[in-house]
Amino acid sequence: MTEQLLDVENLTVEFKSSGTTMKAVNGVNLQLNKKETLGIVGESGSGKSVTATALMRLIPTPPGKITDGKIHFNGRDLLQLSEKGMRGIRGNEISMIFQDPITSLNPVLTVGNQIVEVIRAHEKLSKKEANMKAVEMLKMVGIPEPEKRLKMYPHEFSGGMRQRVMIAIALACNPKLLIADEPTTALDVTVQAQILDLMKKLQQEHDTAIIMITHDLGVVWELCDKVNVMYAGRTVESTTTKQLYESSLHPYTWGLLESQITMDTHGQQRLPAIPGSPPDLTMPINGCPFAARCPLATDLCHTTVPELVEVRDQHFVACHLQSKEQIIPRKEGIFNAAK
Repeated sequence: MTEQLLDVENLTVEFKSSGTTMKAVNGVNLQLNKKETLGIVGESGSGKSVTATALMRLIPTPPGKITDGKIHFNGRDLLQLSEKGMRGIRGNEISMIFQDPITSLNPVLTVGNQIVEVIRAHEKLSKKEANMKAVEMLKMVGIPEPEKRLKMYPHEFSGGMRQRVMIAIALACNPKLLIADEPTTALDVTVQAQILDLMKKLQQEHDTAIIMITHDLGVVWELCDKVNVMYAGRTVESTTTKQLYESSLHPYTWGLLESQITMDTHGQQRLPAIPGSPPDLTMPINGCPFAARCPLATDLCHTTVPELVEVRDQHFVACHLQSKEQIIPRKEGIFNAAK
């Protein structure tokens, strides 16, 4: 029997600036079991990273604020904890790998000092014991000569090695949940594959649950058990990875899938693109946020926000076209070729 680790209900995050309010995350629900990997995908600005930051209670206040929702983690509502209580959770039970390690690592401290700092903040170890554990962490993530590398600074590492250091820091206290915010975006494809393989290996060894924030559906297919597709701060589709690829239901998801390069893509072939741009989240949205870009939109789509409903087992979608009574299969080529 699977055990639920994370249950997020109606998470809403707002940012206020110059008299305007933007709902960057609007009523998002997430569920994650122990040892599972959940992918959160969508275009830039869809609310993926803000969702991840909110789970860590790291939304900058002001201008941001979590205005609604519950974050149940391992039996506790994180939104009810004090800041001191959250400091005991961050880096210990929940860790995060950020997109760009060069801006996340302190340039004036050695890599060893940064790993040791995290270890000693959460574990009662002497400096010598923490140093020994730091060496083991670098060895675990595949960094050669860990004793020597421990004394080096971040700028002395390659991009892939810096990301391995970030993974070592994130896993130093054996967290129950690892949040990875686009951890392979700035890396070349060979190093990307190595990092993904490393994360899968470490997950199997340590039984860590993972939330993978990405815009790359290839990464989702490689690593994730299930997927939340986000658009304009909302979840528009949520299901297993297998079901998403074989029978996705939301037109936005169809557009994301069509815009991926595959083995069948010919060299001179132009990839389809979703026309238009995401909506301005500082303005009221009366209907489906995707309606203005959707070639299948009806009058109802422009006037009423669709609810996220379960139309078949483990498959939720927020689309007026889909229901338990009638499911429209994926339509190939509904988006025009990129101009």
